[in-house]
Amino acid sequence: MTAAPLAGLRVLDFTWVGAGPIGTKILAEFGAEVIKIESVTRPDPLRRTAPFAPGDAPLERSGYFADRNAGKRSVALDMSHPRAREVVLRLAAQSDVCTQSFRPGTMEKWRLGYEDLITVRPDLIYLAMPMQGESGPHATFSGFGATLVALCGLHELCGYPDREPVGTGTNYPDHVPNPMHAVVAILAAVLHRDATGDGQRIELSQLESTLNVIGPAIEMADIGRTPHRSGNRIPHAAPHGVFPTRGDDRWIAISVMDDERWAAFTAICDLPALRAPDYAHLAGRKAHEDEIERALAAWTAERDADELAAALVAARIAASPVRTADELLDDVGGLVSAGAVQWLDHPVMGTSVYTAPTPRLTRTPGSLAGPAPLLGADTDEVLREIGGLDPDEILDLRAAGVLT
Repeated sequence: MTAAPLAGLRVLDFTWVGAGPIGTKILAEFGAEVIKIESVTRPDPLRRTAPFAPGDAPLERSGYFADRNAGKRSVALDMSHPRAREVVLRLAAQSDVCTQSFRPGTMEKWRLGYEDLITVRPDLIYLAMPMQGESGPHATFSGFGATLVALCGLHELCGYPDREPVGTGTNYPDHVPNPMHAVVAILAAVLHRDATGDGQRIELSQLESTLNVIGPAIEMADIGRTPHRSGNRIPHAAPHGVFPTRGDDRWIAISVMDDERWAAFTAICDLPALRAPDYAHLAGRKAHEDEIERALAAWTAERDADELAAALVAARIAASPVRTADELLDDVGGLVSAGAVQWLDHPVMGTSVYTAPTPRLTRTPGSLAGPAPLLGADTDEVLREIGGLDPDEILDLRAAGVLT
């Protein structure tokens, strides 16, 4: 069996909540050993975030936390204790990467910033993920995905032109651009170290990586055109949207990408209102998008979403019913069969659903090595095997309140 591509890469992970843990989870999916540092006194806030599985263990029942931390190891270490520093240095000396997403200055306050860590591991790759950089007037500001969506202008671009902006509906920067930028930055640094022997200090401003999402809008503004909200519409397709279908709150997404597919689409719809000669070409359809969408919505409202989607897909037209979470997990639409989710046995939550590795690599596929760890479950093993501490040293640290 082919070894996982990141096997042998050890990551000391101080990130929490969103972007950082998702990024380090991706590294774990491809074989990296990720050691999550947290404590009972200051756990990852997601451990206290719904949805919760039934039970009495308040820090071990969050499905939200579990999904973002599958396959990791957990060390309980109270970073406010003066002796925590010596433990981190022991682990850092044997680690390839250190990641953190604290407010700037936090690691330095503990005397565990980049300059401190490279005294024990000179070729360390160190990733900091501040919201707006580690210097400048906004460096000390804290926030999360919803903050970033508003700051960078993405919020303003989401929604319909005649209504207030609606945002992304979730903390999108935490889920996609920021963790993926982090992963790519770390992998590039690993390649660089393999070639030169040098580590790197990476400062990933989450505001800057989120700005990449609205690159076309920035270009538009640069040439004097005002970006605007356009609902579900895009410049190179029409119609392109979500339309009602028969039933209670049932919908179908449809995208007609070119004139050939439009001809096939109108053959299926057979609506006189869609036969105007101007509609045969994209420019004409874009000029009359409101009229087309009104006629189409009235027609789809009388049809079954699944039957209509099947007919459209058979004609090579992109279409899909809008599914509920229950439908998706019941494999309606084939998401489960496609390998998008995976069920793992968690020691407290039992059998739980996890997001499977998103990147699909043929020669080096990723996998979930196991469920999310219980807080501190791997403390003794990690300190003994990686930190080189003997059992008496571990007992002493625990008695002193360091390992909690």
